[in-house]
Amino acid sequence: MDKIYDVMIIGGGPAGYSAALYCTRAGLETIVLEKLSAGGQIALTAQVDNYPGFEEGIDGFSLGEKMQAGAERFGAVTEYAEVYSLNLEGEIKIAETSEGQFKSRVLILATGAEPRNLGIEGEEELIGKGVNYCAACDGMFYKGKTVAVVGGGNTAVADILILSKVAAKVIVIHRRDTLRAEKIYHNQLKETGNVEFRWNSVVKELIKGEDGRLKGIRIESNGESSDIELDGLFVSVGRKPSTMLVAGQLELDEAGYVVADETTVTSLPGVFAVGDVRTKALRQVVTAVADGAVSSHFALEYLAAK
Repeated sequence: MDKIYDVMIIGGGPAGYSAALYCTRAGLETIVLEKLSAGGQIALTAQVDNYPGFEEGIDGFSLGEKMQAGAERFGAVTEYAEVYSLNLEGEIKIAETSEGQFKSRVLILATGAEPRNLGIEGEEELIGKGVNYCAACDGMFYKGKTVAVVGGGNTAVADILILSKVAAKVIVIHRRDTLRAEKIYHNQLKETGNVEFRWNSVVKELIKGEDGRLKGIRIESNGESSDIELDGLFVSVGRKPSTMLVAGQLELDEAGYVVADETTVTSLPGVFAVGDVRTKALRQVVTAVADGAVSSHFALEYLAAK
């Protein structure tokens, strides 16, 4: 395609469509390339209760569609296409996709990050039915109930602390005999009375109830198996940023996230990273949409200087 857009956004989640909304309102011709459907990870979330403006909450799929419609109202174009490769060098950025080639003067990367799963049979089937990956997003559904957290790093302990304020009991499943989290978290856990640890343990099986929801887990500890009855399981074994398209072109940190601060500016001129794909302290819908707004400001600055 010979057409050159002002802005091309890779990814149609909250960060991508926020960027599209602000860019189109600023008069920039903008296209969003999305592989599946609007919303990204939130499209898989049954209920979003921590995004302002929806006093009764909203399901993630509907929220994603609303964000898309808001951006398209001002002229943003959505192209459903899988991006195979990106060429970010030079003033014109090029995307090779399943629907052909797209070009732009600015590229905003909004490809997100995915939680790492346990790789256990039936795990994907139980997502939203007892298996969860974000305590801040889904913890409130387990008020007064029993949950387990798999993991021992900073993210896992942060989830444990969130859940300990909501759930009646939190069982921590960790494959080692001590947490990998920073010491400051250890001190906070000592003051928490409803947390139980199962050291040197791994989850071997997910037990499904007759209602199709998670009923419990089977763990293996020191060669012995045992079952734990649960209402919910939170998997906190890390996240993997979707940066394969830009590896070798943009600077990445040790964990594979795009190095970009609050300006969303990356190591290449005219390329910005927003949402979960960039280095940041908190990955939530509200911080993703903030990134989108910020990126439009600096995209305008970049284009004005050309």
